[in-house]
Amino acid sequence: MSESSTTAASPRPWWADAVCWQVYPLGFCGAPQRREDLEAEHPEVTHRLPRLLGWLDHLVSLGANVLILNPVFDSVSHGYDTLDHEHLDPRLGDDADLEALIEAGHARGVRVVLDGVFNHLSERHPLVREAVAAGPGTEAGDRIRWAEEHPYGFEGNDDLVELNLSDPAVQELVTGAMNHWLERGVDGWRLDAMYAAGADAWRPILERVKAAHPEAWILGEVIHGDYPAIARESGADSITQYELWKALWSSAANGNLWELQHALGRHRDFLAAPGGAHPLTFVGNHDTTRIASQLPDGRDLAVTTALLALLPGIPAIYAGDEAGVTGVKEERAGGDDAVRPAFPEDPERLAEELPTLKPEAAPRILEVHRRLIGLRRREPWLASAEVAVREDALENTYAEIELRPTAGEAAPLVLAVNLGEEARPAPGEVLEQVSGADMLDGVGPAAPGTVPAHGVAVTR
Repeated sequence: MSESSTTAASPRPWWADAVCWQVYPLGFCGAPQRREDLEAEHPEVTHRLPRLLGWLDHLVSLGANVLILNPVFDSVSHGYDTLDHEHLDPRLGDDADLEALIEAGHARGVRVVLDGVFNHLSERHPLVREAVAAGPGTEAGDRIRWAEEHPYGFEGNDDLVELNLSDPAVQELVTGAMNHWLERGVDGWRLDAMYAAGADAWRPILERVKAAHPEAWILGEVIHGDYPAIARESGADSITQYELWKALWSSAANGNLWELQHALGRHRDFLAAPGGAHPLTFVGNHDTTRIASQLPDGRDLAVTTALLALLPGIPAIYAGDEAGVTGVKEERAGGDDAVRPAFPEDPERLAEELPTLKPEAAPRILEVHRRLIGLRRREPWLASAEVAVREDALENTYAEIELRPTAGEAAPLVLAVNLGEEARPAPGEVLEQVSGADMLDGVGPAAPGTVPAHGVAVTR
């Protein structure tokens, strides 16, 4: 059923060539962090979502063609405590605002993917309240999970009650919500916490959704486990590649490209496994410390940007990372706030209103993203390339990554990565070169034919 398991003769799905820009709308649009009108007969509606309309051209200018929206539905606070999957959160506006955003995206060739928080609901959701009132072992009670006599809270959060995705009524609710928005123009779903319920629970739901909307992209959030097997057995098209995420920032932060070599070997195996061909790759998202804050040396942002842009998979840029926005996630109440800030209405004011590595460097960091994603667009085979690290050239701070097409006659590329303080001779004709020092401090381009210090060169 999954597009990733189709035969070689099948048409290439649209999402195989996706470059994503991910947004956490409640934060991005400056919504209050918690609803104060939950008991009101008519909740106050504030039309904040249209702020994103002014950013669609920015998304396109990056070379992206997919907008991934984190939770937008009626909820209590952060969006993952859902109250109603079929209506926009009134802090963001009404359903017409979401439909207008989808239409405006489509007019620019941008697909829109929504965050489906179906693993758990707010404790205030009518289904949960009915289940709790009925108790375990009853028809209504069996729609949620239980810890003996208590509703099962997702990852220890009592206000986030886990659904029993094997229950027919729950499957009807989830399938109905997914199809409801697909019928209104949404192009796919990110399934939050897909790993929690597992592949068997999701399979019958996704079979029904795919039968009605075979073009929809289904992206499962998977943090641990056998990533390709979960995708294959559930019917998801893609999974979140958290293993690679960790290695991308950690290897750069610690000057340990042997870690990157190991992770790329795992990534190569995932790509080759049934179900693993189209993982979502990223260097940051709404749940992690910003990449610009992960790196002790800001110049190394040139390296992580190149890796994200050019490695096989489906790259996702977390809004703001393309300008070096900073923010540290903390393990406490409100610990996500710094990585989910409000954005200005005008993209030109981004570096003026948000903390960045260097405000004056923001345009150069943005330009590096555009150049490298532009290279990926010119070499579309990179999305499914074979990847290998040249062992004879590998050092703690230097690596040459071979990228080869799996089909066709395109010439392979080498992405040379240099975390050291001295430039290296480039291992071939340089197609693209990024100096971290020039990007961050505007010191001028590196010498031709080199892999700059704290930088990269793409050669053929």
